[in-house]
Amino acid sequence: SQWFGLSIAIGVVSYLLIPFLRDIAVALDWQPLASKLDTGHVRVGLALVFLWTFVGVNMRGIQLYERTLVPLMFLMFALGAVVIVAGFTFDHQDFAAALMAREGRAIPEVPSAPFRIGPYLAAAALLFSSFIGFDSIAQAGGEARNPGRSLPLAICIAVVTVGSFYMLFTAAMYHAVPWQYVAEQAQTQDLTAPGLLGYLLPPAWTVAIVAGAAVALINDLPAMLLAVSRLMFAWAEDGIFPKSVARVHPEWNTPTVALVLSGLMASLAIFGSHIAGDFFLGVDVLVTSMLVNFLVMCLAVLALPRRNPEIARAVHVVRSRSVQVPLAAAGAIMLAGFLGVHVWKDLTAQVGAWYFHSTFIWLAVMAISTVIYIRELRKLRGRGVDVDTLFSTLPPE
Repeated sequence: SQWFGLSIAIGVVSYLLIPFLRDIAVALDWQPLASKLDTGHVRVGLALVFLWTFVGVNMRGIQLYERTLVPLMFLMFALGAVVIVAGFTFDHQDFAAALMAREGRAIPEVPSAPFRIGPYLAAAALLFSSFIGFDSIAQAGGEARNPGRSLPLAICIAVVTVGSFYMLFTAAMYHAVPWQYVAEQAQTQDLTAPGLLGYLLPPAWTVAIVAGAAVALINDLPAMLLAVSRLMFAWAEDGIFPKSVARVHPEWNTPTVALVLSGLMASLAIFGSHIAGDFFLGVDVLVTSMLVNFLVMCLAVLALPRRNPEIARAVHVVRSRSVQVPLAAAGAIMLAGFLGVHVWKDLTAQVGAWYFHSTFIWLAVMAISTVIYIRELRKLRGRGVDVDTLFSTLPPE
């Protein structure tokens, strides 16, 4: 579930990146190029180019990965700060005047729809697509110095800095752009926040902030590829997946087979988003996977002292069992509720075919993976491997 959800997310991010390039072309008044970027084969082709470029970056190893990711991170925050300042500089009246001057139309009226708890919970469940980095960071534990300290610290820093950045970014956007306009336009096209601010800013600034948003998306690709490839590598090392997947490049020391297989699944997500005509099919698959993943994590906290006391005693964060149990129980109840709402929303949606239901796609992949797992597990037991001991002991890395 973790691997599938993140692989789908990689494809969705790659596919979503192209509208940002389109908005740059619009801001520069390169209309032929903007129109070309909106055509299907160009959008899919460019998304695949970005995806496989970062598969290559991951294959070359951690040094190139670091040289790529760290500068992009600082550039993302710098250009994102421009969006925040610009958003709080303008208000709804400024946007309404700019929209009327450019396109001769007014802001739509605020719809008089009553508050309903169902859509509210369904929207809240979608927010779990924002948490992909907080669990995928753990997949790099075997390649981190002092992971027991550095990974929790990294997660805390990310929660505070990225959370604050997201809140400021969103508040600034809706300070400048009326939400009802965003809701109306989102029904017919893929919107970008910097593209909306383009109505208010000179072209040069619009290009800068759209480029910053594109960099933010690009920044996701190498990190998620790192996470999903290490998952597959770990399965193969443990013997519950074909051993060839654990093959490591002799020069670069990276799991090239696992990276290629993850890239192929992400490529399928790009094609799936294009065939569905909406990247939200991929987002729904991601959210289903994320909710299941976090639910299993909460259940693991409850079961760990009984299942594996040695690992439970090595916990460095929130050591008190009197705090762990209510925290994990509350998380499990909340996540199970969100998962139920999300699945209900998906199964009751009117779609053109069964495979546009994200729940059915997720179940199909889980069924295939379960068959592979059972087959490989039987092979292990047939060779006399004590699987309980194997899985209860952390690998040396």
